[in-house]
Amino acid sequence: MQITAYVVHIHRADTAPALTTGALIATVSHLGTVVDSRPLTGPQVHDDATHAPGIGYTGVRLAVEDGDVEALRSAVAAALAQAGVPAPEAWGESARTGESVAVVPASLMQAPTKLLVMDVDSTLIQQEVIEMLAAHAGREAEVAAVTEAAMRGELDFAQSLHARVEALAGLDASVIDAVRERILLSPGARDLVRTLRSGGHRIGVVSGGFIQILRPLADELGLDFAVANDLEIADGKLTGRVAGEVVDRAAKERYLRQWAEELGLPLEATIAAGDGANDLDMVRASGLGVAYCAKQALASEADARIDLPRLDVLGVYAGL
Repeated sequence: MQITAYVVHIHRADTAPALTTGALIATVSHLGTVVDSRPLTGPQVHDDATHAPGIGYTGVRLAVEDGDVEALRSAVAAALAQAGVPAPEAWGESARTGESVAVVPASLMQAPTKLLVMDVDSTLIQQEVIEMLAAHAGREAEVAAVTEAAMRGELDFAQSLHARVEALAGLDASVIDAVRERILLSPGARDLVRTLRSGGHRIGVVSGGFIQILRPLADELGLDFAVANDLEIADGKLTGRVAGEVVDRAAKERYLRQWAEELGLPLEATIAAGDGANDLDMVRASGLGVAYCAKQALASEADARIDLPRLDVLGVYAGL
């Protein structure tokens, strides 16, 4: 039996799915043979004391042989549309259903060692750090508007970053510590990291945010790689500039490829996850690109979507 892909269906545990398991099997059976199925059930998030319990998930994972990954992806997308699940381009705030189907190549699902590379702001963590810093300068709304436009792909990321960092000029460097103490991991993040590490897999984070925030968090979680922008500090004050290279969408893809090469892993064994246009290149380059509670610009391009605020669902897509 040669498995070519796995079809993973996830939906909120507290709602009936629009696409039933029977309809999903009928859809994929036209393009391959379903040789195994496994029910999926996730408990409510209990990540740590700072998080209220989250929404559980349920679903099914189907093993398909003699199929074609891209044809399967097209088929399940059509099935979701027929079932009335909105496509990303039709999303509004009320249009996210929490239901999605991902087609995962067997080369990733069965890889003995996987590399997960994640964005940080609004992916690994719940907040946008630059907006938290800008709040100390009384310019949070202004900076948030620029961040949103950049994540939708309407602005060049590097230019938008420089413009937003300028708003921080003159702030005492102690605001970094104050912001760091308020960081909240996304629900399920600790469980995801724990599961990956226990399975011998590797984890990297690459952020358009700031290394002064990221490094302590990466060390605490035991991540293998961490890269972000460097806030320039002089005489105990933020200068309003970043030091060195800007970590933009091209850099994110470059680090994905670099880390995979260092680990001796093919790109087929990598997963990339993020929420905005700045993550597009690494999501496209990876073995499985995941849009996590993402903007339309990324969600419409990714191989898989997670619309539940549950980062541990990513582990289900990865076969963990």
